Amino acid sequence: MKDPYRVGDALPPLEIPVTRTLIVAGAIASRDYQDVHHDAELAREKGSPDIFMNILTTNGLVGRYITDHFGPTAVLRKVAIRLGVPNYPGDLLRLTGRITTVESGNRIPMDSENHTPPEGENRTLIEVAVAGDNRMGRHVTGKVTLALPHEPREQLHESHQPHHTRPL
Repeated sequence: MKDPYRVGDALPPLEIPVTRTLIVAGAIASRDYQDVHHDAELAREKGSPDIFMNILTTNGLVGRYITDHFGPTAVLRKVAIRLGVPNYPGDLLRLTGRITTVESGNRIPMDSENHTPPEGENRTLIEVAVAGDNRMGRHVTGKVTLALPHEPREQLHESHQPHHTRPL
């Protein structure tokens, strides 16, 4: 069976409202207590117009963008991002992606008890180039490599609800 993903395929965009709560919660969740991520007055004293999102929150949002699109069986193998302009409260982060590589592994039977293949087998590796923009310009660029188990096409599309059809 032909894999349902091809080089050049674009992922649907994901728009994420950047709120003060998202910025602060992401910083706390990633144990980043730098004041520029939670204290607007101190951020301004340091030259920033407001608090801004940390890289770990951006990294998590990029990962979510990929796994929401490819479904719950997607395993992130590598996330490599580079930050550009900051994300401030009130911004709208718009993530986009394009498949740059699709590499199919050997198709071997799945272990019926654990439903997991031996490492590196019975999977497709996909690399996606990702970009995220806000009102100031390019916030993030990067590449994400993920692994998907070989499944019939019907199962791939029935096993998850894409991000563009569900609320944040």
